[in-house]
Amino acid sequence: MTEKAELASLDVAAVLDRAAAGGRITPEEALVLYRDAPLHALGAAADAVRRRKYAGIEHIATYIIERNINYTNVCVTACKFCAFYAAPKDTKKGWTRDLDDILRRCAETVELGGTQIMFQGGHHPDYGVEYYESHFKAIKDAFPQLVIHSLGASEVEHMARISKVSVEEAITRIHEAGLDSFAGAGAELLPERPRKAIAPLKESGERWLEIMETAHNLGVESTSTMLMGTGETNAERIEHLRMIRDVQDRTGGFRAFIPYTYQPENNHLKGRTQATLFEYLRMIAIARLFLDNVQHIQGSWLTTGKEVGQLSLHYGADDLGSIMLEENVVSSAGAKHRSNRLEIIDLIRKAGRTPAQRATTYEHLVVHDDPANDPVDDRVVSHISSTAIEGGTAHPELKLIATN
Repeated sequence: MTEKAELASLDVAAVLDRAAAGGRITPEEALVLYRDAPLHALGAAADAVRRRKYAGIEHIATYIIERNINYTNVCVTACKFCAFYAAPKDTKKGWTRDLDDILRRCAETVELGGTQIMFQGGHHPDYGVEYYESHFKAIKDAFPQLVIHSLGASEVEHMARISKVSVEEAITRIHEAGLDSFAGAGAELLPERPRKAIAPLKESGERWLEIMETAHNLGVESTSTMLMGTGETNAERIEHLRMIRDVQDRTGGFRAFIPYTYQPENNHLKGRTQATLFEYLRMIAIARLFLDNVQHIQGSWLTTGKEVGQLSLHYGADDLGSIMLEENVVSSAGAKHRSNRLEIIDLIRKAGRTPAQRATTYEHLVVHDDPANDPVDDRVVSHISSTAIEGGTAHPELKLIATN
């Protein structure tokens, strides 16, 4: 029997029942479920796994308050899906924030109750390990309460090459300077064909995972991500999950998996078909079933909208991610969804769950179990815009969107 015939002969209901009961499924089985399982049955199976994994607190869904601080948009990798970067020679578009501006943004984050910053930017041709060391140290010295959950394997590969040091040394040095954990930045799509199609100048998917595995072994945990909808096949999406699960089996260092959808504006991937919202919900569910060794699955309301983010909580997600006090990268490609803390609390509550603000490591900081105690005057709002640029340097003023 051919592989195609074997896949066609799989009993979808039986595989789904086994997955819902906690059995490990193969990549081939995951592909069949992702492609053929009835949507609501797939979601119900994933939700059953989530409830069992969080027995006792299964009624809670979490969010975090953070700020994405874009330190530069100058980048040498020129990823085709990115609408944020400027080429190193593009002096009209390219900019870099100075340290005082970065620290001011950190201060605003603390003032608004944020607990985490995401240091996010381009692969600047002049920024080696020393740049990140000095900036992380300055942030930690001024704001020790802020968690620096930032960068990813791609930035590590770049900074190590610029500074002519090993990846191990680069990770150790920035961790000692203040980096707490890595984001899943730069994963995009890990299989070779789609990765070369959208990010031909980045390291391979295997190398991305190798660097993350090195970080985990050095005591630096991370999240993992997937960019959906740039022309990859269903099989390549499942292969992406398989590659993550294999590393997780060895290290246990991925705290969460976060799929998000490609945004088509202002970039070089013309004519690409975005992942549908149903495809996205199916991915949330299959990730919960297949990634049996990853604790948290995060819904991405920023790229799919608040309603779909809410639905993801019924398809295996236990977290709605962040209320971003500032975001410029995904929004520059067309993501225009925004929200505030009151809306996120309400979304979670109307999904039948109890909202809780979490820490980077997922401990519950505030459980909103009584609506009478919800915030009233809430300035914690996601700010989705392209920051004004003046004279090659980002304008220091940030207008927070206030709500009544």
